[in-house]
Amino acid sequence: MKIGLIKETKTPVDNRVALSPKQVAELNRKYPQHEIVVQASDIRAFSDEEYRQEGVKVVDKVEDCDILFGIKEAKIDSLIPDKQYFFFGHIAKMQAYNRPLLQAFIKKRITFCDYEYLVDDNNIRVCAFGWWAGVVGVYYTLRGYGLKHNLYDLPKPDLRFTLDKLLAALKGIELPKIKIFITGAGRVSQGARYVLDNIGAVKMTEDEYLSTDCVDKLSYSFADVDRLVKRKDGGVFSWADFTHNAKEYESDFLRWARQTDVLVCAHFWGPDAPVYLSEEDLRRDDLRIKMIGDVTCDIKGSIKSTVRPATHDAPYFDYNPVTEQDEPAFSSDKNITVMAVDTCPNALAMDTSAYFGEMLTKHVFEPLLKGEKSEVINRSMIVKDGNLTPWFEYLRDFAEGK
Repeated sequence: MKIGLIKETKTPVDNRVALSPKQVAELNRKYPQHEIVVQASDIRAFSDEEYRQEGVKVVDKVEDCDILFGIKEAKIDSLIPDKQYFFFGHIAKMQAYNRPLLQAFIKKRITFCDYEYLVDDNNIRVCAFGWWAGVVGVYYTLRGYGLKHNLYDLPKPDLRFTLDKLLAALKGIELPKIKIFITGAGRVSQGARYVLDNIGAVKMTEDEYLSTDCVDKLSYSFADVDRLVKRKDGGVFSWADFTHNAKEYESDFLRWARQTDVLVCAHFWGPDAPVYLSEEDLRRDDLRIKMIGDVTCDIKGSIKSTVRPATHDAPYFDYNPVTEQDEPAFSSDKNITVMAVDTCPNALAMDTSAYFGEMLTKHVFEPLLKGEKSEVINRSMIVKDGNLTPWFEYLRDFAEGK
């Protein structure tokens, strides 16, 4: 078997890769009957030379590979017929902008596995970047707060930026004496809290946070969805009930928003769930929030100020609550500045690639190279030889443009 790590072709560029140089070298050593090669790339966080130094073959073309691994969606004209691909496809939720990609898989008889659906027997994802999204999201948000108020100037991440550098940069400034609220309690929230804990921020209980107007040190609190919404009929919150009857709930978020200087959104949200901050809420005189780090980046979702995604080159824009439109970042004190980068982990491309590679090695590469049957891989397979698999048959009409 020959496996190739393809160069990224999506714009804006993504600098991550499925395996670090050392990880490829170790797998090649451990399974000499197979070979993993790397397609040449000038945008990858790890250079071609770093792979060569580990004895990994760097190639221009990957047509002779059996299986190809990327990170983000590959351009349609780069897809090779009759191959198997792994990357984040963004098609299984019927994202209209990627319908042509699914159609290309079918037309070119491709087998496609989506990283997002690599799940265990309990339907828990085994390969994800969520924790890192929280780490970068809170850094970008604090960086934006400093730029907005001319308090400090944190470095913009480059290709060699790491978690250690991120923490060192934050520890090197005088942190603002503000209150940060983080929505959610999952991996994204955990990553954001990890950063705040490591730079000495004070963690506040719910009662402390809601009853304290001002703080003398950077402080934060967080809450999961059960503390952010309430049943419309006054009934008791139940996760099972909320999962199946989200429309029966309404937002209880303003009690948090009135006590918050900076909001970091790290929660999961579905279209039937309540809106936390509506356009009307964002115009309220008693809304303290002037900086929002929307790591979830649900466009016009639970936080209506997220009117568009941002990029690593331009992570911020202002939301004008009156016009309900975006404006240039930091253009008015009356605006709310929004950080809405939807690929936050790419800011730590070296760290996140190595982290992701560890998970892929365990759950994907090892089974493939050992020739073992893997239900984890099977569950992620949206298309097999150009045909929708039973798990994803619901995409039939979507693929046919109906």
